[in-house]
Amino acid sequence: MSEIAGHPGATAVVNESYSFACMRCGHGWEQSYEIEHHIDGSGREFVQYVVNGRVVPSPLSRPTCGNCDNHVVRIMRPGRVASARDAAHRQHRTPPAGPVEVPVAADGSVDQHHWHLSDLLHVFQRKAS
Repeated sequence: MSEIAGHPGATAVVNESYSFACMRCGHGWEQSYEIEHHIDGSGREFVQYVVNGRVVPSPLSRPTCGNCDNHVVRIMRPGRVASARDAAHRQHRTPPAGPVEVPVAADGSVDQHHWHLSDLLHVFQRKAS
């Protein structure tokens, strides 16, 4: 087989991406890999994972969290971290607060009711039978 241009010795190159989530600290990240297929001197096939032109360990063997160096890392299909970040960003977006209006009765008086915790918790109280 012939070599792939830009990948010396490679007979095929596949691009794959993965999402990772650390189960210890919650850090999430995504990484794309060029997976180069090679044949050694004995005719056996092997692969090399390449990131930014550097050979790296297989992400499927024992991934390491870049935040806490732990190895309890979940591997997921690509896009999972980005979609979780987008959902979290949308969830935490709060509209800006506007002016607070105080209810005014028809006679011009302002409702001065003060709430007490007991007023809010009465729905949880058991009724005597």
